[in-house]
Amino acid sequence: MIRPLCIPALVVASLTCLFTNQASAAEPEKKTPAVVPEKTITLVPSRDLKTHWYTWLTDDLHEDPRGVFTLKPDGTLRISGDGFGGLITREEYADYYLVMEYRWGTATWRTRKDRARDGGLLLHCQGPDGNFGGSATQPGPWMTSVECQIIEGGVGDILVLQGKDENGETIYASATSAVTFDRDGEAVWTPGGEKKTFTRGRINWSGRDPDWKDVLNFRGTNDVESPGQEWTTLECFVKGDTLTYRVNGVIVNRAEDVVPTQGKILLQTEGAEMFVRKLELRPLPTQLP
Repeated sequence: MIRPLCIPALVVASLTCLFTNQASAAEPEKKTPAVVPEKTITLVPSRDLKTHWYTWLTDDLHEDPRGVFTLKPDGTLRISGDGFGGLITREEYADYYLVMEYRWGTATWRTRKDRARDGGLLLHCQGPDGNFGGSATQPGPWMTSVECQIIEGGVGDILVLQGKDENGETIYASATSAVTFDRDGEAVWTPGGEKKTFTRGRINWSGRDPDWKDVLNFRGTNDVESPGQEWTTLECFVKGDTLTYRVNGVIVNRAEDVVPTQGKILLQTEGAEMFVRKLELRPLPTQLP
């Protein structure tokens, strides 16, 4: 994850008025009613981002003066990449089939200028905005969540992010997956592998190149993400405490016993230009992959 830029102490102090009470590690999981799609909920394309989303950026909080998130005339979303944070849904969701179609742009920014193009979807987000990746004096870009990673060479990795509530208490998150370990000791989703529970870190997708490097335009031998600036279809099947990720029709990762089991969705900006022409939440199919 990217360490956010510093912001003035006066702005940081004002964050307390933005935070709402959330469950900590010692409390039961948050039980706010979540939206379960009964028909397709179209998050992108859209005529107005404010219908479903609000903005969070480490340097501008809920404002977007640089136009990091803009809509093209056809409703396609452009994420410039010039900043760290994301669009966050106003509602919490559970038990859904997420379909996203995206492609990379060519612009890269700041500390990620020469690094692999990076983004992602944070699922089941809980807690105050910016509760993960910051410090005691400055907010972070992310939230407690379980991520569907979108990065060159690593689309479909699972990351578990445990942030803090407004009292500084850990907001619990975890995922259990069948894994083996590669030559570098990194966990790789492997059907039939040993089941391990993760409260932090990453579960690599099944075909991730062991020689992956954080360099611009990286492409692994077995990558199923579309190359270059071509469109990629990403699907997330979210049922109860299970997650299944599919990229261009290939199942790349699974997890069970996931905590939390509901929450907001955060679409990241992380230093790389990205275009999204579809982002939908659909009812779960009768048969899951």
